[in-house]
Amino acid sequence: MPRQPEPPRPSLAPVLDRNIAALVNRRYREEREKPVQDRLADRVTQFTGSLRFVYIHIALFGTWILWNLPFSPLPRFDPTLVVLAMVASVEAIFLSTFVLITQNRMAAQAERRAELDLQISLLTEHELTQLIRVVNAVAAHVGVEPGAVAGDIEAIEQDVHPEAVLDRIQTAEEEQGDREPRRGPSPEPH
Repeated sequence: MPRQPEPPRPSLAPVLDRNIAALVNRRYREEREKPVQDRLADRVTQFTGSLRFVYIHIALFGTWILWNLPFSPLPRFDPTLVVLAMVASVEAIFLSTFVLITQNRMAAQAERRAELDLQISLLTEHELTQLIRVVNAVAAHVGVEPGAVAGDIEAIEQDVHPEAVLDRIQTAEEEQGDREPRRGPSPEPH
């Protein structure tokens, strides 16, 4: 069957290409600079999250159990399976620790990305506020009346102060908490 040509990729703005390259380079640099223990934790977590790990455990634990069953002709080395339970428990302790190490690092990365998103959003908001002021000044200079949206323009010309927004959110949450009944779990929204 003849291979169909790939459809042409839509072109991106040069700034997007630059940003993508910068983010990819940053990710590779962070990967290269990771400490040895983080690389080990990543590899262990990656392996334990694979089907190969599951198959190995099915084979090992299945063999161990079958070997130690009462009807097995082989000499039993763990007839009560207590040693197997202990091995599985110790393994679970170590595996959960590796997973938590990886999750903590991923949470820190997500927090840094959220901080970047917040900073970019705040910068964008500030730039838009300045742009609205300029457009409003140009409109006033050429005699264009804003009409029905005058109140909206005044509101969006104001800079947003993130600390004031966070304070308002906290106040609203506290007020909502004061209105909720004190007994039992809070009702779920519909």
